[in-house]
Amino acid sequence: MKDAFGLPRSLLVLGGTSEIALATARRLVMRRTRTVWLAGRPSPALEKAADGLRAQGARVHTVAFDALDPGSHETVLGKVFAEGDIDMVLLAFGILGDQAHDEREPVSAVRVAQTNYTGAVSAGLVGARALQSQGHGSLVVLSSVAAERACRSNFIYGSSKAGLDTFAQGLGDALHGTGVHVMVVRPGFVRSHKTSGLAEPPLATTPEAVATAVELGLRRRSETVWVPGALRVVTAALRHLPRQVFRRIPL
Repeated sequence: MKDAFGLPRSLLVLGGTSEIALATARRLVMRRTRTVWLAGRPSPALEKAADGLRAQGARVHTVAFDALDPGSHETVLGKVFAEGDIDMVLLAFGILGDQAHDEREPVSAVRVAQTNYTGAVSAGLVGARALQSQGHGSLVVLSSVAAERACRSNFIYGSSKAGLDTFAQGLGDALHGTGVHVMVVRPGFVRSHKTSGLAEPPLATTPEAVATAVELGLRRRSETVWVPGALRVVTAALRHLPRQVFRRIPL
């Protein structure tokens, strides 16, 4: 069960090598979290991530999980929940893709959509149902500011995150009153290995800053978290710009 501060004792991370997810797990382990499940494709990176959390004193398990194999999600996640209650599921997997390449190669674009949206719908529903069955818990979904309005430079990625964001909001409404809390996290540009080499826009953030915002959101039982918070105002303004004006902005 969560503690009196709303922080989880047990955590399941879907996307166990995500830098944002691991920063969040480290922060929660420093607070109250004692058991962590890292779900992802088996790899040395997954094992290294597990060892790092064990060094902090957490009990850590790894589980083979593939976002692109939704047929396995119920079985894989069911085994985790069978081991005991999970206080928080962090849905953190996703890929940026390469916009220019993916426009030329539709199969690659479909992979972005299947990973970021289709896989997340499957895993999100399975995780939410398990949380509902136990009667408590949080589902934290890593969305993106890119979900707010399609930009020329990343509309394939942005559209997949827009679908995920809408799905998570609707799921939160569907679960209201069940004891399950759904929180959507919308970071801006995050400095990480995944974004290394990309032009950095204003209001860029870090995995650690996102982790801090997630902790605060859990304590407040927020439904939506922006990182940094100023993006809420910026994106609200961009969302309402006429398309003729928006197209002139180098985004």
